[in-house]
Amino acid sequence: MTYHTIRYEMSEGLAVITLDRPEVMNALNAAMRRELTEALHRARGEARAIVLTGSGRAFCSGQDLGDGATEGLNLETVLREEYEPLLQAIYSCPLPVLAAVNGAAAGAGANLALAADVVIAAQSAAFMQAFARIGLMPDAGGTWWLPRQVGIARAMGMALFAEKIGAEEAARIGLIWEAVPDVDFEHHWRARAAHLAKGPTAAFGALKRAFHAGLTNPLSAQLALEARLQGELGRSADFREGVLAFLEKRPPHFTGR
Repeated sequence: MTYHTIRYEMSEGLAVITLDRPEVMNALNAAMRRELTEALHRARGEARAIVLTGSGRAFCSGQDLGDGATEGLNLETVLREEYEPLLQAIYSCPLPVLAAVNGAAAGAGANLALAADVVIAAQSAAFMQAFARIGLMPDAGGTWWLPRQVGIARAMGMALFAEKIGAEEAARIGLIWEAVPDVDFEHHWRARAAHLAKGPTAAFGALKRAFHAGLTNPLSAQLALEARLQGELGRSADFREGVLAFLEKRPPHFTGR
């Protein structure tokens, strides 16, 4: 597939998907949502880790309100038919997905980043639930991610006041994993992503399944799930390699199997 709104880079097991409409701060239009969803499914079949990032000075400013196609837009249809498949492609992906937030992440753009397993942001980046400023409520999964990540009190404040949350504050309150000085940002997230791409892929997929299930499972069901998944991992080549590397006092060389 030829991409017009994103870039797709594949190297050494790592797929880097870059939102590439810098002239509109990588605002999401229908074409970008479609291309992102396709690229995520593509990466699932050929990579061992995925990065989402933005070009220019923003990660993503949210829905493209300047797009002529927004006139008469049925938001319910767009959310169900375009955003939901995109967000599910991130959340249900068995590979680790890292959001490298290089700048502003607002509205649906913020929630796109928060759908990832790990969010690393440049110190100059900021997150904003901007919906109330235009008479809307958070969408693109925001009402699901935010209370789980920062608690209902902070989630309500972020949504009601629609204020910017700087990267360092976002890390402090648990909204993201870490904030990194701008000068080191790209080197840092690429090193983090390379670590994931060389890691025990099956174990990463299993832990994602377990953490997601743990949000709703009772303890008995969660313990049973842990036992089943750990049993599967105990029969994997990566487990054998991990134990052997530990005994031989060397770094493991995981193959993802």
